[in-house]
Amino acid sequence: MSSSMLKVLNVCAWSGPATVVVTFVGWLIAGVLPFPLGPASSLDQVVSFYTDDNTLVKIGLVVATLGMALTLPLCAAISVHMVHMEGRTPILSFLQLASAAVAQVLLLLPLLLMAVIAFGAPDRMSESLVFSLNDIVWLLFLTPIAPIGVQMIAIGVAILNDETNIFPRWVGYLNFWIAASFLPDILAYFFFSGPFGWNGIFIFWLATTTYAIFLFVMPWAVRRANAELFAAESQAAVVPA
Repeated sequence: MSSSMLKVLNVCAWSGPATVVVTFVGWLIAGVLPFPLGPASSLDQVVSFYTDDNTLVKIGLVVATLGMALTLPLCAAISVHMVHMEGRTPILSFLQLASAAVAQVLLLLPLLLMAVIAFGAPDRMSESLVFSLNDIVWLLFLTPIAPIGVQMIAIGVAILNDETNIFPRWVGYLNFWIAASFLPDILAYFFFSGPFGWNGIFIFWLATTTYAIFLFVMPWAVRRANAELFAAESQAAVVPA
């Protein structure tokens, strides 16, 4: 591995924490945080979110979509190391990368739809349509858990099957735990309030927290693996005098 490629892989790793920072800044600007709209929010509350400070809502959502997309370089870097783990049949590497791409589409589309609602809410959409579309936005954002779960499981299995310990084994178990933490999200279809409403602690906040953990731990693991791989290849390239 050349030093320039090492820099590229390290930059890709840093995109994980950058995702958290940029996305959270966007959500704060838009007013999504610190108190997201919930299924029990009234019609007036939902319409006010999209119409009051309408420009800030749109700016914040655009920033959030840019931040969310930053996970892709990290996932590409993870796949590079998974290929080294698996050798000539990197099926889990491909599965991880494909699942990550699908997950990003499912995360980005609701945010873009939210921006579309903010665009049309003042003049082009009825209040009832805004209210209904808001339900669609939040349920689409939180409940399609399968791609992210598959991604985490693929990473975990690859790590535990790897005899060279490119990533520490505890990182594999952590990915299984993060995948399991998304399971309660499907309950958002059945609860209109409380901890299992889409803005509740076991839906929005648990998934957001564990995904943020993923976006900090995996960059650390990738940068550690980058350094070890660079050192090993540099040592192998040294020709004894």
